Amino acid sequence: MRLAAFLVTAALALAACTTTEPTLGPDGKPLPRVYRIAPSDNGKIQFRMLDSVNSLRRAAGLAPIELDARLTAAAATHARDMAVQNRPWHFGSDGSSPIDRVQRVGYDGRLLGENISETYETELETLAAWMEDPTTRRIIVDPDAAKLGFAWHQEANGKIWWTLITGT
Repeated sequence: MRLAAFLVTAALALAACTTTEPTLGPDGKPLPRVYRIAPSDNGKIQFRMLDSVNSLRRAAGLAPIELDARLTAAAATHARDMAVQNRPWHFGSDGSSPIDRVQRVGYDGRLLGENISETYETELETLAAWMEDPTTRRIIVDPDAAKLGFAWHQEANGKIWWTLITGT
């Protein structure tokens, strides 16, 4: 009994000695950690993004937007296609534009913009980066926006290809 108590105490003492400090890169900054997305996280991530976008829009005095299944389908198609192409850009491997993709899914509103990202970061870190750039920020806080499509594709190595689409 004493041996078991000693071993538990020793294990706890050793666990307390470990650090959770991030590993630093050559530039002295913390190296990114892989953000793994489980299938059960899909709905949580979409609504966390929607809530965050709407909070930013409210702060700018704008009306909230809502998720649109067709825009989300177009975003999912493009996120996967960017991964296949291994480059973040707005054109599909078949030469399609964002307008082509939203028309293919039957979206009858007007496309306002598309934000894309290739990263290992979370959706909220990605949103923060989009808000720092005037071009991608305009898409998120466009006063005409009423609909949102948001999707991603995660590779086995953890890289995530994010796509956000807004429309009227």
